[in-house]
Formats: sequence, structure tokens, C-alpha cells
Amino acid sequence: MQNQISGFFMTADEIHSILTDKFGASKITKLHSEARDPWIEVTPEAIVEVGLFLRDDPRLLFDHLNDLCGVDYLEPDPKKAAKFGHEPHLEVVYHLSSMTLKHRIVVKVRLTRWKNDIAGQIPSCPTVSDVWAIADWHEREAYDMFGIDFIGHPNLRRILCPEDWEGYPLRKDYEFPLEYHGVRGR
Repeated sequence: MQNQISGFFMTADEIHSILTDKFGASKITKLHSEARDPWIEVTPEAIVEVGLFLRDDPRLLFDHLNDLCGVDYLEPDPKKAAKFGHEPHLEVVYHLSSMTLKHRIVVKVRLTRWKNDIAGQIPSCPTVSDVWAIADWHEREAYDMFGIDFIGHPNLRRILCPEDWEGYPLRKDYEFPLEYHGVRGR
């Protein structure tokens, strides 16, 4: 695997090393290099700073946000809980590519399911729409479907559901309404 600068594509381990050297283990919290799509975990508070570095550093040049999505890790039924292996949480997942250097990485930000563990209060993460403009639309979808507040987003409102829709349909504990404006849901 080669790129134009070093002669090799950057691996997840190499990218993680660069990020850890720059930001430290308090902001770059995990590397999972064995996954099919290797990923690096970043704290929510550091995502904008890390995103700018990923985009602008000449060794990395992650100039393209392929996708940004939410994921809900809600604890399964008690029979499967032993294999679950982690606390229930939400994640914001960023799939990044460098068009110039031809490498890619997945970056994840882990969030609590509810802000301050109060049901109904959605968690927040800073927007990266100033880093990668396409994040504007992706963050709106993650907000609409998972209930993630992207702080500083220029137009954070529902994009798929009507404005008066209650709840976040892709959360695993979501209960579909029996009726919406007089129309039966089931």
C-alpha cells in the first residue's frame, strides 16, 4: 500500500500514533485495528480539533467525509447481556478518506444515551460542519434519527421526520406511535 509522501498508505496504527503524539491519550482514547474498518475513538470535546488536524496535516489529508452516522448500543435482553461487553451508549461514526493519499479511517465519538443520564435529554457533540461541509446534512440525519445535538450546527432541525415528530426512530428503545395526526401507525 503506497501513498505519494512516504511510499505507503497510512495504516490505522500509524494514524493512531500520529494522533496520540499530537493530542495525547486523554483525547484519543482507543484504537481498534483488527476490525474490517479499523477505527479510532476520540472524545467528543476533541472532535473538531482532531478533525481539522486529520483534514489539514500533510501526512493525513482526510479531505473527504464519506459518511457520518449514529449508532445505538442499547443493552440487549438479559440472555444476551453477558456477551454485550459494554455499557449502553450512542456513537457518532465518521468515515473519512484522503482522495490525495488514498487512505481511509473510521473515527468514533462515544456519547451517553441521555445527557446527564436523564431520559429525554439528548446528548451533544460539537458539529464538524465547518471541517467537512457535507457533515451539515449527515448531522441533521443523526439528530433526527438518534437524537444527538450537534453543538454549533448552522441549521440543526429534522430532515426526514416532520418537525412535530416525537422521539428518535432509530434508537433501539423507540416506540412507534399508534397514531400520528389521525393516521394509524400500526
